[in-house]
Amino acid sequence: MEISCKSEYAILALLEMATHYQSGEPMQIRQIAAQQNIPDRYLEQLLATLRRGGIIKSQRGSKGGYLLAREPRRISIFEVLECLEGLDVRTDQDDIKPRTVDSFVVEEIWQEACQAANSVFQNYTLQDLCEKRDSRRQLDIMYYI
Repeated sequence: MEISCKSEYAILALLEMATHYQSGEPMQIRQIAAQQNIPDRYLEQLLATLRRGGIIKSQRGSKGGYLLAREPRRISIFEVLECLEGLDVRTDQDDIKPRTVDSFVVEEIWQEACQAANSVFQNYTLQDLCEKRDSRRQLDIMYYI
């Protein structure tokens, strides 16, 4: 399993917004894109999807931009991935060929792996990612001293 570029960029953008959540100031696309090295146009599409999913909200005007719709600790990574990817792990091959015991066993294990991954994503929030990032930065600083 790999994280898609779309999901990675979206999580990075949300992490940037989570970092600035306490200020209450909306962030502009170009600001987020520059900080996280994400193409502006692509980020614009991702933020529109996240807005429709209720994860972020937009504010119009000269000081407008995007904000998290809820506190970072209330937005799970699973919710973000579900908004972007759908996370439907069922296979569509059921209609194409007859089911065998072997294919059933493979699908059963695949479903178990996906459920385990989803459980991990449900247990992590944007706040958790911010804390992990901050502790990693502290370790990097300590390493260079």
